[in-house]
Amino acid sequence: MPVPTPFHPRTLALCESLSFRDWSGFYAPSSYESHHEHEYHAIRQAAALIDVSPLFKYLVTGPDATRLVDRVIARDATRVAVGQVIYAVWCDEHGYVVDDGTLTRVAENAWRWTAADPTLRWLRQNAARLDVTIEDITEQVAALAVQGPTSAAVLRRVAGAVIERLAYYRAADAEIAGVPVSISRTGYTGDLGYEIWIPADRALAVWDTLMREGRAFGIRPAGMLALDVARIEAGLLLIDVDYHGVRKAQTAGQRYTPFELGLGRLVQTGASPFVGRAALARLQGAPPARQIVGLEISWEAVEALFAAAGLPPQAPSTASRVPVPVYQGRRQVGRATSTTWSPVLKRLLALATLDAPHYAIGTRVEVETTVEAVRYRVPAQVVRLPSFKPDRKTATPPGLRA
Repeated sequence: MPVPTPFHPRTLALCESLSFRDWSGFYAPSSYESHHEHEYHAIRQAAALIDVSPLFKYLVTGPDATRLVDRVIARDATRVAVGQVIYAVWCDEHGYVVDDGTLTRVAENAWRWTAADPTLRWLRQNAARLDVTIEDITEQVAALAVQGPTSAAVLRRVAGAVIERLAYYRAADAEIAGVPVSISRTGYTGDLGYEIWIPADRALAVWDTLMREGRAFGIRPAGMLALDVARIEAGLLLIDVDYHGVRKAQTAGQRYTPFELGLGRLVQTGASPFVGRAALARLQGAPPARQIVGLEISWEAVEALFAAAGLPPQAPSTASRVPVPVYQGRRQVGRATSTTWSPVLKRLLALATLDAPHYAIGTRVEVETTVEAVRYRVPAQVVRLPSFKPDRKTATPPGLRA
């Protein structure tokens, strides 16, 4: 049975829909209202407050902390500066992805590590003969994502001018409502945004201050349904939906390399040794046999199917995590794993795993869709990810829109 996050006294009171889901053993609101429309538009037009406390969080400290990070992830950790955040994948000895997440170098010999799946045992297995301490701080550290065009203005009001200097994928210590926090310019929406790392026993004071001071900037709490739409627009992958970590994979087809995830840029085989380096070095430079890409599905074709059935067109009300086949001619060449209607782009988008050579940008394929319990195929085209990428996401100083 799920347990409450540190913010549950506030999220429960605000969740009019009473629609919660289990996220890594914690209660997480699916949507606060009966529909997630207002929450989505807060992400894209104002500021959304999202409880992301269920993320697995680890603190790696000690003289060999950086050596452990460098041994596990496929990037060169030695070049990461204090206060810098990196996105990384870590693999098994065969080069298959275990998980992905963010790592923040909070001090010379200290790293905050976040992951979607439990990673403590993997870190400890790879810490042999290293002088390092690995703590699971998931329940000790609460986390809030403040995302959207006015998020910087909200945080400037409550945390001061540090926000103006905070560059993309950097972190800084600050204070909100008298509570010491760490703020990183990161998020899972593809928009201007921040994540706040807070002592769990003082989390409510931070929530209350953000909601009170953010009212002038249109802040509102947002749940998982709105986040799902935003992350697909941003081309961000979800483990167990768009790919499987190798520890959960039951078939060869469920195992992915970083190159198949479209994350080859995160692999630095010329750096010091890490788990899976030899296998990844053999694969690097060669086109992968398959790859996760973006699809834009013809909405006109979908409209025509509804018209032929005598129905008005119906855009999907929520993002779909149900995989559907992708074809070229009579042959299935992959599957779409996440599909959503993008309210801001007015397009039907998907993330899909496609076999070579069909994942090339501009390739035309067909995606299975269902209208009135009848299966059809509609045209789609492979597009470059992300579909949504506003300049404000990385601009420094950030836009402090009122």
